[in-house]
Amino acid sequence: MQNNLAAIRGYAKEKLGSDRSGHDFYHVERVAKIAGKLAEEEGIQDILLIEAASYLHDVIDDKVFADVKSEKEALKKFLKGLSFSDESINEIFDIIENISFSKELELGKAELTLAGQIVQDADRIDALGAIGILRTAYYGGHTQSPLYDPNLLPQEFKTKEEYRQKSTVINHFYEKLFKLPATMNTEAGKAEAQRRMVFMEEFLKRFYEEWNL
Repeated sequence: MQNNLAAIRGYAKEKLGSDRSGHDFYHVERVAKIAGKLAEEEGIQDILLIEAASYLHDVIDDKVFADVKSEKEALKKFLKGLSFSDESINEIFDIIENISFSKELELGKAELTLAGQIVQDADRIDALGAIGILRTAYYGGHTQSPLYDPNLLPQEFKTKEEYRQKSTVINHFYEKLFKLPATMNTEAGKAEAQRRMVFMEEFLKRFYEEWNL
């Protein structure tokens, strides 16, 4: 089990180690740690699958990789090489292909197993709080998005394509981040998301004060 986790961690580090969009190895490692704490709150003992999905959830992300099909094939081959059963591989893929916010815009919230719900909560928690603020600004720079424009109001996106269009860094707080606490699956996830959102609201209050002098 531990050998498998070490190999999975190494695979994620190899794939995401050079990422400069905020979906790097340290992001997935934080997600794995958060997921572990949430699983403990839920009384789950065997968390290998949860940890695996946490570390691997961005290794087939189209924000990070241009050829997603090849990355999916590579990941399946890797997991088979670790002797994961077809059932476990399917569950890992079910989680990592269905936890994203952008996919929900078109298809609604996916029906996930408890393991999937925990990984989804953990991923969304890492988008909030102090780390969430920095990741938002970092990704905005990566996509060459404006920091803020008072004349550009936040939008309500209905499709993934609309969501991927450039908005502003500050608008992203309203277009996505502040919506996340209401989507949490676990009680512990809801509490942590709410705690982090309060910090972000205080940050924005200070931001507007400084912007408007």
